[in-house]
Amino acid sequence: MTETPFAILTGLFFAVGIYLMLSKHIVRIVIGVAVFGNAVNLLIFTAGRLLREAAPIIPPGLTAPDGPVANPLPQALILTAIVISFSFLAFILVLVFRAYQVMGTDDTPRMRLAEPREGGLPPLGY
Repeated sequence: MTETPFAILTGLFFAVGIYLMLSKHIVRIVIGVAVFGNAVNLLIFTAGRLLREAAPIIPPGLTAPDGPVANPLPQALILTAIVISFSFLAFILVLVFRAYQVMGTDDTPRMRLAEPREGGLPPLGY
């Protein structure tokens, strides 16, 4: 199987993830982060080559595999990245839910409580 369709799909995932992260709404930003994480996982998987070779098991009596084997490193990296991205996504969802409860909106320009509207701009230098 060739890597070209997976490379195109990876680029599409990156484009969709960046587009969603540039939104004003927090929920779209969180979905964009999730799509971006999946794009990175697919990039690692595609960069590790898509081979359907034998498992990397060394037969008894040899010091190296006797034929072409699949690379287990990209698979291990992706499994670790999936766990980390899932926990990060759960944490971000809790923060978004709490921010929505406190502020009553998911629109980022309206969530600027630290910058009062009547106060003017903050100082731009020292």
